[in-house]
Amino acid sequence: MATPAWNVSGQYYETCNCDFVCLCVPGQLAVRPTKGDCQFAMAFQIERGSYGAVSLDGLGFIILGLSPEEMGKGNWSVGLVTDARATAEQRDAMTAIASGAAGGPMAALSGLIGKFLGVESAPIVFDRQGAKWSVKASNFVDMAATGAKGLNPDAAELRLENTGHPANNTFTLAHASKSHVHALGLGWDDVSGKNNGQYAPFSWKSA
Repeated sequence: MATPAWNVSGQYYETCNCDFVCLCVPGQLAVRPTKGDCQFAMAFQIERGSYGAVSLDGLGFIILGLSPEEMGKGNWSVGLVTDARATAEQRDAMTAIASGAAGGPMAALSGLIGKFLGVESAPIVFDRQGAKWSVKASNFVDMAATGAKGLNPDAAELRLENTGHPANNTFTLAHASKSHVHALGLGWDDVSGKNNGQYAPFSWKSA
């Protein structure tokens, strides 16, 4: 069965268990994460989207993952939390997009994934107040961060450009204030305020 044409756009938010700033992107996935492994939660708030005739407007999903050592070595464990409001068709569409099975930006990472942990469903709540944001999905995910500033507190938040990150080539750096993940066999907690966060608009589409 051919994959239908699709597109999704909205806002992306991520925290990971690496110290701020996460070295994985500037280290081209070849450096050891600061905690030895890299555990991450990438949340996508879809403002507008469709998968063939299936509307994805207003839904969301969260990609959870664990890279046991340098990310470029692969063997990632990856799972998905989808919006509880989604129908079975919408859930299948978001799973295909998030896993890379439907092509698009996530397909470039599919060779690094050693184990797919499955899909959970939960109400996902996104909250954004300027440079502060949070994402909560029942007891599975609860994370929050604030955009990072440089030496001039009146200037815009710090950004990394030309990253090659699948969410956006440019993203804003953030300090994670909390990260709690307990889903699909993955579990980590941080409230140190020292871990990495990042966020950006995203716009994906099929090839």
